[in-house]
Amino acid sequence: MSVTIHSQETLLLRDLHHMKFIINLKSISLFSLYLTTLGVSLFACGQIQCEAAEKPNVIVILTDDQGWGDLSLNGNTNLSTPNIDGLAKAGATFDRFYVCPVCSPTRAEFLTGRYHPRSGVYSTSAGGERIDLDEMTIAQTFKAAGYNTAAYGKWHNGMQYPYHPNGRGFDDYFGFCSGHWGQYFDWMLEHNGELVKGEGFCIDDFTNHAIDFIEEHQDEPFFVYLPFNTPHSPMQVPDRFWKKFKDKELELMNREPKKENIQHTLAAIAMCENIDWNVGRIIEKLKELELEKETIVVYFCDNGPNGVRWNGGMKGRKGSTDEGGVRSPLIIRWPGRIKPGKSVTEIAGAIDLLPTLAGLANIKVASQKPLDGISLKSQLLKEKSVENDRIIFSHWRGKVSARTQEFRLDNQGALFDIAADPGQHKDVSKEHPQVTEKLKAAVAKWKKNVLAGYDADDRPFVIGHPDYANTQIPARDGTAHGKIKRSNKFPNCSYFTNWTSTEDKITWDAEIPADGTFEVELFYTCKKSDLGCRMQLSFNDSAIETEITTANDPPVVGAKEDRVKRIESYVKDFQPHHMGTINLKKGKGTLTLKALEIPGEQAIEFRLLMLKRVE
Repeated sequence: MSVTIHSQETLLLRDLHHMKFIINLKSISLFSLYLTTLGVSLFACGQIQCEAAEKPNVIVILTDDQGWGDLSLNGNTNLSTPNIDGLAKAGATFDRFYVCPVCSPTRAEFLTGRYHPRSGVYSTSAGGERIDLDEMTIAQTFKAAGYNTAAYGKWHNGMQYPYHPNGRGFDDYFGFCSGHWGQYFDWMLEHNGELVKGEGFCIDDFTNHAIDFIEEHQDEPFFVYLPFNTPHSPMQVPDRFWKKFKDKELELMNREPKKENIQHTLAAIAMCENIDWNVGRIIEKLKELELEKETIVVYFCDNGPNGVRWNGGMKGRKGSTDEGGVRSPLIIRWPGRIKPGKSVTEIAGAIDLLPTLAGLANIKVASQKPLDGISLKSQLLKEKSVENDRIIFSHWRGKVSARTQEFRLDNQGALFDIAADPGQHKDVSKEHPQVTEKLKAAVAKWKKNVLAGYDADDRPFVIGHPDYANTQIPARDGTAHGKIKRSNKFPNCSYFTNWTSTEDKITWDAEIPADGTFEVELFYTCKKSDLGCRMQLSFNDSAIETEITTANDPPVVGAKEDRVKRIESYVKDFQPHHMGTINLKKGKGTLTLKALEIPGEQAIEFRLLMLKRVE
């Protein structure tokens, strides 16, 4: 227990906070006397508050493409994750916790407490990953309650402000907003809208930023979101972790071993051990700062495994609405409040984390919209189970499955008794016709109420919001016309090439929310033989032109660091070229990038535009 003093004695409060006084009925008088000797009246300063109970710190760790089976906690003997396992031993684990089949939908459900189609999220790139602006996030809930908020890692729910993390309640953000990244070592990232160069392996870098934030705000309540981007491809991991696995013989394999890519599995579990190491670093920092009892730590994953590998014999992987595609570990540790080794058997989902964490922190949920999730506070803090007849729905690309405490109805209408048949081998719909019909009706109703028109997107990309200095406009969000090609079919972290005609162009449906003057930087590559190409950027009646006079012809990067050949785009060291200043008027229109002259074989290769408001 600590004392909150709303006066000039704030520094004294911090000293007392570190002393870790335990105040009970017998010690109140003695403690009051101690304050009096320091010239502070207990009653004059304000009321005593149990900050550990009322405003606990919160750290949420979300991993990317790590399946339920990628932890030694869950019986995988191919790897060792002692730090994550230790979280479970010291806290609560959820036996059946469900997320979405892919990345951005799970993030949206965690952030809003609502099923992702309700919030405008229908894809993983090109704008479809954005959370609607009328949704309130978990960060806004905690920020409204006086918390310092930060996010470090893969955001994947909108890039341009106010879709940006800084516009969704996070005071500090470092990472990348795209769905995946092309290089994990010493590469371009962003910090609060400014492009910067990362230091070392990105997961280590994100953890460093989190540790720095925790140290800086150790005397104030903080909410830290760590959305790690591994083991999502490209399969890159530091040598110290890879050396352990590169020649390892797997003890456990997928239920369909002939489909398993052994090299991919080895890289993935090496990346998982790196995650575990970084989780350990966070826990050690909490111990060092004596913040363990005042901090809730949450650990979960965003979907099933990104490869055919051991996953407890479950059916499905990333992208599937079957059990193996949507079951995730969930660990919640809060020493002194949540009983060590507690197992929660009731089904739960990512939609539940916002109301649960707000409930544990005793703060009001900021959203005025009805949540799909429920608070799991009683399941965590009480001994008895909480009976419920809820249904959790899993959806991706029109396929919907429904999960009750006992059964799963798959997207084709087959029913499985998960308690008796966790691998979904036997359809029991004929043995349980009433259950089957009930769940089919529930799915039909959910589709009608939640999915109807969910992917009809008329939201333009917001450029130059007056409350934010920078707007990043990547190739990912652009539309190529003519013979211009994307470097890869997966838009995230891609670039445009093969710009051979002045008839070709790249466009973005855009909206300028307020008049402004902007400095424009163009991130490009250009061979020496192609210098002299002239580029034009225009929006409605405004336009600027520039000539490319400096060669930038870097090699493709990424293959050297990959442990397995990737399917996504490789990257290059695109450099900024100052295009000039453009005046943009409020309104909607088409932002267009064209090549006016191409004296060589082709114009530039294009990665992104950065607009900086200068007035």
